[in-house]
Amino acid sequence: MQYRTLGNTGLTVSEVGFGCIPIIRLETGQAVKTLRHAYEQGITFYDTANAYRDSEAKIGRAFAGLRDKIVIATKTGRRDGAGALEQLDNSLRMLQTNYIDLYQLHQLSREQDWEAATAAGGVLEVVKKAQQQGKIRHVGVTSHSLTMAVRLVKTGLFSTIQFPFNFIEDAARGELRALAQKVKAGFIVMKPFAGGMIDNAAIAFKFLRQFPEMLPIPGFDSPAAVDEILALYKEANAVTTADRELMAKYRVELGKQFCRRCEYCQPCPHGVMITPAMGYQVIARRMSPAVAVDFARPAMESVAKCVECGECVLRCPYDLPIPAMLKNHHTMFQEHQIREKIK
Repeated sequence: MQYRTLGNTGLTVSEVGFGCIPIIRLETGQAVKTLRHAYEQGITFYDTANAYRDSEAKIGRAFAGLRDKIVIATKTGRRDGAGALEQLDNSLRMLQTNYIDLYQLHQLSREQDWEAATAAGGVLEVVKKAQQQGKIRHVGVTSHSLTMAVRLVKTGLFSTIQFPFNFIEDAARGELRALAQKVKAGFIVMKPFAGGMIDNAAIAFKFLRQFPEMLPIPGFDSPAAVDEILALYKEANAVTTADRELMAKYRVELGKQFCRRCEYCQPCPHGVMITPAMGYQVIARRMSPAVAVDFARPAMESVAKCVECGECVLRCPYDLPIPAMLKNHHTMFQEHQIREKIK
């Protein structure tokens, strides 16, 4: 494992971090085992959020007595100061610590969110005060909007930017990457697998390792998953023509509009299983229609509950036309059902 300084923070972090959303679905003992295994293999950076259910509590339990050995990054999605302070205090309690290494404003992508965050009494004011009090060492920000991310880095208010980056979503390799390097802001890579759409770890990390100043934070749900990624770092990185062709094949398969499985759209007030249904097209290609019909049946049958209220569209950070995409996927699902019955 190699280590480097995260931007201008002075924090020394492992070259690959740990995105803690997947430990939500693990029982506490298994989560602790996975976190400790990652630490024992050399991973020192752990990214979570107050919104990630009990992940902070699991991290606190896993690293009791090891606080000075790891770097903890967490987030608040609140825009008001009072709400953010409440979440910060809760994070400190759950993580069993008296300071957060990196506290990030979560998902600042829209103008109204930025205005609320920077208003008098807003989250930024409170977070900066908490930083002066020593509760927070550094302040960062996350976004899914390239335009907003560039704007946020230009303000000079944040030590780090967290943004999606992979060989499918590579817009950040231009202006945003250059700007972050110029101002020495740390760049944390969310969605290294494009929200699970890239199912080949080797090819995903061949791409990412071309940008050593960026810190990818894949999600892990088992010690084996940790070992799979870290094994890739034991070899020198080389991207071949065949690798580039495979990346291009993924891009063609997914197209320009696809679900990253961030789940901001959920829960649906009408019971539609949005995330799995949004992935049906890819599932059908990879598994074959025959297998996909049975595998995705509960999710696809739930699409009939969609009333096109548009609530999911408002929540989607990628502005996807979710109801229309669900309708198309459901039509494909029905066609596959008919085809399989005929066979």
